[in-house]
Amino acid sequence: MATTRWFNPPVPVSGTQFGMTYMVSNVEAAAEHLLQWTNRGPKWRLAVRACTAALADKATPQEARRCFRLAAIEEGRFRAALEGDD
Repeated sequence: MATTRWFNPPVPVSGTQFGMTYMVSNVEAAAEHLLQWTNRGPKWRLAVRACTAALADKATPQEARRCFRLAAIEEGRFRAALEGDD
């Protein structure tokens, strides 16, 4: 049975519909969001690698969270006003 790898705190990202925000709270959800994004720059590639490593238990969920957050900033989807740790 697969284990969910949780983020703490979740990473708020904008959705595809105007005004929609997703609170991405685990590695699996982060990986799904990354695959939907069109800009695939260096931070996106780093986040994909970190999520893949976390899913294989070769990185921590918090490392994947950090990389996903950076990719969200690069993509212009990060919702800083909604994040609790900044």
